[in-house]
Amino acid sequence: MPQKEDRTPATLRAFAVLEALAAADQPATLARLVESCKLPKPTVYRMLAMLEQAGLVWREPASRGYTPGPRLAALGRDVMLNGSLRAERHSILARLVEVIGETCNFTMLDGAEVVYLDRVEAAWPLRVTLSPGSHVPLHCTASGKLLLALLPKAARTRLLAHLALSRHTDTTITDGKRLAAELAQIRASRFATDNEEYHAGLVCVAVPVMDARRRACAAIAVQALASRMPLRRALEHLPVLRSAADAMAATVAERPA
Repeated sequence: MPQKEDRTPATLRAFAVLEALAAADQPATLARLVESCKLPKPTVYRMLAMLEQAGLVWREPASRGYTPGPRLAALGRDVMLNGSLRAERHSILARLVEVIGETCNFTMLDGAEVVYLDRVEAAWPLRVTLSPGSHVPLHCTASGKLLLALLPKAARTRLLAHLALSRHTDTTITDGKRLAAELAQIRASRFATDNEEYHAGLVCVAVPVMDARRRACAAIAVQALASRMPLRRALEHLPVLRSAADAMAATVAERPA
């Protein structure tokens, strides 16, 4: 019996391939993408070649699998920065700042760094200012360590293999084994801290924002001067941080088809 012709526009079929790549926990092989997208193998192969040339897909030589390319990653970041729900997300952060009394951030991974999607500053004269779009390292920030720890194992291993553990303060973790041990603790506790590891005198606590697939797609964090809010006191705000993260998750949940 002849196969029924697929009348789905080519653009939507290419988008289905990108969706499958974005949802994969590890580099996706051609066979896996064919099965996931329910498309003929030659069609998927041609689409991948076109998407790779456009910078939307990247092929890993070692695994022979495909991952989202830099252009697709940048698109996802820009959607989060400028999406229609930006005002709602900002309101969640603003309410959190009112409760805690310190600056709060909304961040996500951007390659081998963390990007600030939004930030609400507390009304203190002495503070560290970082605007939305700013980037900070992974290994010495609460959000960075959290999002790194909660990546699928294959993705985390790839990032760690190429991560420069630069020293920023006396307490920055620059040893790979020490960082790996802390990441294991973070996966168990579901929160991360920055104990003056990026800026001397600054502490931070971060919790994950989970998407519809129960992946940590972003993080919410409180940041304060250690002289005003020592780390032990910042940790007391974990329940309200997690509540705000649940509210934020509703703004990034997938819409039904």
